[in-house]
Amino acid sequence: MAVNLPDTDSDAGVGPVPAAGAGHGGRAAARRARSRKAGKAAKAGKAGRGPSRGLRARRAGRRQRPWWIEIPLMAAVGLVAALLIKTCLFQVFSIPSGSMENTLRIGDRVGVNKLAPLTGWEPEPGQPVVFKDPGDWLPPQPTDGNPVTRALSSALGFIGLVPPKDDNYLVKRVIATGGQTVQCSGTTLTVNGAKVDEPYLHPGDDSCAGLDFGPVTVPKGYVWVEGDHRSDSADSRYHQRGPGGGAVPVDNVVGPVSGVVWPLNHLDWFGWVGR
Repeated sequence: MAVNLPDTDSDAGVGPVPAAGAGHGGRAAARRARSRKAGKAAKAGKAGRGPSRGLRARRAGRRQRPWWIEIPLMAAVGLVAALLIKTCLFQVFSIPSGSMENTLRIGDRVGVNKLAPLTGWEPEPGQPVVFKDPGDWLPPQPTDGNPVTRALSSALGFIGLVPPKDDNYLVKRVIATGGQTVQCSGTTLTVNGAKVDEPYLHPGDDSCAGLDFGPVTVPKGYVWVEGDHRSDSADSRYHQRGPGGGAVPVDNVVGPVSGVVWPLNHLDWFGWVGR
């Protein structure tokens, strides 16, 4: 007589155990059932682990670059950014003399707004500007005898990380523009006959500083410039026999001085267009 045996833990979920005496065929059927159940469970486990493996593969594909690649790449990006800033936004220049004291001091680094001329800005009276030497305003500048440091300085100056080393740039304040008539007599500076108030002058200086001139009519496309330290500035007043009658071509103007960016104890902001 056949007897039904109770299920055991190991057979739970597999189905009823073949009856005793069912023979080899019954046991084989039970093994096949368990094998199918185990196969389904294995497939389910693999399916569950699939996304994790895929995620690990994707992460491996985005593995961080080695430092010897990452550092030069970051440096290249930084240099390109500095070049773009210097070309289109701001450029730093060094103040080599006291001709603009006390507004600008020897050794100051000033930020010049190069975007302003690209957006239609034109120099106006009262604005400090940087301009390229219009011709023999500056004496010949000494050159660095070390070719390596000279090349490095030139490269950094071209990029804009340091002030340009050719030193053929000057900074002065615009006094009059094209078509205006400027004159100085005694202690009074006038533009188109109106007295100019100059609160920025170096203490102890007056507007003429002992050098009367004019009236001078500034040519169109030029600006008349003078230093704030009027008694220590070889500006338009001293070059009236040169090109432009002492005036500077607007094309030579790099842009308005927006502020002092170094040293920290002399930080100053003159505004987007230096007013």
